[in-house]
Amino acid sequence: MFVSDPLFDVVLRGLILTVVGITWVVILVRINGLRSFSKMTNFDFVMTLAVASLLAGAGQASEWDAYCQALVAIAALFLFQHVVARFRFLSIAFEQAVQNEPILLMRDGVILEDALAATRVSKDDLISKLRESNVLDFSEVRAVVLETTGGISVLHGERCSEALLQGVQAYDG
Repeated sequence: MFVSDPLFDVVLRGLILTVVGITWVVILVRINGLRSFSKMTNFDFVMTLAVASLLAGAGQASEWDAYCQALVAIAALFLFQHVVARFRFLSIAFEQAVQNEPILLMRDGVILEDALAATRVSKDDLISKLRESNVLDFSEVRAVVLETTGGISVLHGERCSEALLQGVQAYDG
C-alpha cells in the first residue's frame, strides 16, 4: 500500500491507517457531540463496540477499498446513532421500543430476589456493588437499580426522592 518492503509496509500501514482512523472518529465525535460514547443507553454501548471493531479493522486493512469501507461504516454508525437519538427525543413510543427500562433490585434495605432472578444478577454481584458504594448496612440502602446500560446504581442515605426512581420498574413477576 505504501512501500515495497513488506515488513516496513505492514508497520507503516498500521501506524498511518490507525492514526487517520482515530482522527476520523474524533472528527465525527466533534460533529455528533459528546453523547457519542456516553453509554447512556444499550444502543450507545453497542455503538461504542461497533466503532472500536471497525476502527481496528481499518487499522489492519491491506486494500484501500476495505479501509474506506470501514471509515464509511463508522460514519454511518454515527449518523444512525444521531437519527435514533432524535427519534427517541421526539417519540415516547419509539423510546419505549428501543430502550430497556431500569429495574429495581433492592428497596429500603430489602433485596428483591425475584428481580435478581429475572435480571440474572447474582446476590454476590449486588453485594459487591453495595460495598463499592460504601454501604455499611442494608438498612442504609434506599434503592438499587439495574440501569438500562447494565450498570448498577446504589442510592443510600436517610431518604430517597421518588423523582430519582421515575421510570424504574419494580419487577412483578
